Amino acid sequence: MQVTIVHVSVKPQHIDGFIEASRLNHEASIQEPGNRRFDVLQSAENPTLFVLYEAYESAAEAAKHKETAHYKQWRETVADWMAEPRQGVVYSGLFPV
Repeated sequence: MQVTIVHVSVKPQHIDGFIEASRLNHEASIQEPGNRRFDVLQSAENPTLFVLYEAYESAAEAAKHKETAHYKQWRETVADWMAEPRQGVVYSGLFPV
């Protein structure tokens, strides 16, 4: 399993738009073959900070996600709303198997 944890800092005036765009991306992503989880998290202490937790069965399935229309739409929509470039860290998922 491949897990990517993406840290996103959003400009305050774009929080609501980011949440809506991420909801649409989430709803489509969880329908993808190979998707195990796709969580969108917002910091309770700082509402401009988000984490996307993306788990796919394999690196190949995760790569396919980046080619989907919904991902490309999300990426284009939120690009100017970020306070700084998003940071994704890739992990190998050990458990659950």
